[in-house]
Parts: sequence; structure tokens; C-alpha cells
Amino acid sequence: MSDTTANSIAGNSSDSPSIRALLTSGLWSNNPALVQLLGLCPLLAVSNTAINGLSLGIATAFTVFLSNISVSVCRKFILADIRIPIYVILISGIVTMIGLLMSAYAHEMYLRLGIFVPLIITNCAILARAESFASKNNVFASAVDGIATGAGFALVLVALGATRELIGQGTLFADAHLLFGTSTSTPLIDLGEQYQGLLIAILPPGAFILFGLLLVLKNLSTTKP
Repeated sequence: MSDTTANSIAGNSSDSPSIRALLTSGLWSNNPALVQLLGLCPLLAVSNTAINGLSLGIATAFTVFLSNISVSVCRKFILADIRIPIYVILISGIVTMIGLLMSAYAHEMYLRLGIFVPLIITNCAILARAESFASKNNVFASAVDGIATGAGFALVLVALGATRELIGQGTLFADAHLLFGTSTSTPLIDLGEQYQGLLIAILPPGAFILFGLLLVLKNLSTTKP
């Protein structure tokens, strides 16, 4: 299905950006973490392992996706003067639902993430997409934007978590069974007990250092010669 056809099915095809533009923006050119520098508190605090980053990334991605759809559906019925509180209420309800699902089906991971699951409500990237995009576009475009924005944030979480875990512990996706079940108890990479690890990588200073290097790589890749 072409971008034009998809937008036509959704309606408002002349006003909505193309699917390719939305995906490129959310995943790369306007990535909420690497470009807008939003949601850095959970990004830096939780990303000490790849599975932690993936778990919070999935929860955040679903929140952006569902909140974008909710705001787009309700946008014509929300008074402009109270739109921000309404958006926060919608996001709060979605995060509460996701938290309950995580507690029911991945309880140990939910406990490991702790306060950072309910704190998804305060992630500025989610409210920013609701205000700047979902409130002005149709449901289909808002859903695609939510997928792209959420996936872009999740990819940075996983990349940072995987790097910190590999350098700091010598493993990759250890404790994956906390999210996927007992069949995934073996890490993808395990350098063994002989690898001592670099402790700073899994401590807060390591998060800032490695995230700074990610920003450098992002800027170098987008800088025209």
C-alpha cells in the first residue's frame, strides 16, 4: 500500500505527512532522545542493561502509540484552554493500564523498573507528540507517528543499555527471562567470569559518558561534509 493510498484511507490525505516522513522523523531525524533530548531521566537511569532498556522502551512506545490515537480521536471535542490537563489524564490512564499489565505478566521486571514505569506519565516526549502532532492530525497519521516516536526512543534505550551491559558486565540480554519467560534465561553474549568488566559503564557517570558518545555519533552522521 502506498503512502498516498494509506493516507487517503485515513482521510485528510492532503494535510498528513507521508508514512516514510513520519517514520524517518521519529526513528532518526527528529528522534526524541537523540535530537530533542527528551525523556533523559528514565533513559539514563534505567539503561544499565539491555533488557531493562527494552522493557521500558516497549512500555513507553505503547504509551506514545495509544496516547497519540486517543488525543487524535478526541481532538475535536477538547477545549483548547484545558487541552494539556486532558492529555495528561489520557496518558495517565494509559500508563496505569500498561503498569497493571506489566505487574500481572512480568512482575519481577515491573519491580525492577520501579518508579520509572509510572514516571512514563511525565515523559515530555509523549506530551510533546500529543500537543504538536496528534492534536492536529488524523488517527492514522497519529498512530504512525506514535509508532515511530516510541520505536525511536526504545531503540536508543536498548542501544545504550546493551552497550553499558556489555562493557560493564560482559553479557548481553542477561535476565531476559524476566520479560520473555524462562526459555530465554541464557544471555545472547556471555564473556564469562574471566571478564572483569568496567564498573563505570553501569554506574550513572557511564550513562552520561556513553549517551554523550551516542550524541556525537548521531551528529557526525548527519553533518554534511
